[in-house]
Parts: sequence; C-alpha cells; structure tokens
Amino acid sequence: MILEIVTPEATLFKGEVTSVVVPGVDGEFQMLDNHAPIVSLLGKGNVKIYGNIQLGKEVASKFSKGEKGITLLPINSGTVEMNNNKVIVLAD
Repeated sequence: MILEIVTPEATLFKGEVTSVVVPGVDGEFQMLDNHAPIVSLLGKGNVKIYGNIQLGKEVASKFSKGEKGITLLPINSGTVEMNNNKVIVLAD
C-alpha cells in the first residue's frame, strides 16, 4: 500500500509500506493492505511505519527507528484517510 505523510511545512514521506499504525484519539490502530476506507482524527503519539522505507536527507531527522526496524514519526495531532490502498496522514 502507499503511505503519504504531509505536514504544514512539507511532504515528509511518500512510498510503498507494509502497514501503518497511527495514534487515534481513542487508541492506536493499524492499517494493512486493502483496509476498508476510513477517516479518523489522530492524537499525540507515534506514527509507526512497517516496511523497508527510504527517507530523504532533509526529513530523516524527524523520524527515528524503533525495535524490529519500525520507523517512527512523533506527531501531536492530525487526521488520517485510508482509501483505495492509499493512506494519507495529515500531521502536526
């Protein structure tokens, strides 16, 4: 599936991933390949990206590596939309 992470400053990532876990306002939830369409508010926490992803030098400092090669992006709030195997995270 395709993941796109956008902030007010820039698009931080766009590419193929295995799955994504986001911090929903009522708890974390995961989206896998062919997940049902969803739109949700996000709370403070980490966006957890699964898959072998390549980050540009200009944005790599915003991300960190978690256990088992998970890529983490801390956010304060935002929204997520999953539709047609594409996840768009609008993050603050």
